[in-house]
Amino acid sequence: MDGNLEIIELRKNGKIHFNMNDGTGNFEEITITDYVEKEVLGFGWGTDTVRFELFSTEKGSLLVLVETLQNLTEHTPKDLAGWHICLDMLTDLLNGVEHQYFPMDEWQQRFSEYQKMLNSIK
Repeated sequence: MDGNLEIIELRKNGKIHFNMNDGTGNFEEITITDYVEKEVLGFGWGTDTVRFELFSTEKGSLLVLVETLQNLTEHTPKDLAGWHICLDMLTDLLNGVEHQYFPMDEWQQRFSEYQKMLNSIK
């Protein structure tokens, strides 16, 4: 499965391409705002930021995803659902299960859940 995020230059101020995967070859270029090898990867996500942090633990490793939201928009539940599914897919991959396609049905379910959750706090 082709991923949407493709790291072009893995360093602070490096580049990531967000590939549209729509057959056009179009992508959006994203700047890496923070990078520490095997510890931190941070980048802009529209007006927000996304940061992955990796920590060693007694039992292995802990991955923490932090998305800092500037404003709640109609797009926010889509992003949250997308990150949720990406983390689920990463868990599956670490457990030996590889997805051939992005699970849109699961994404739709998560999107509905996040949309309801965000609507309840507005």
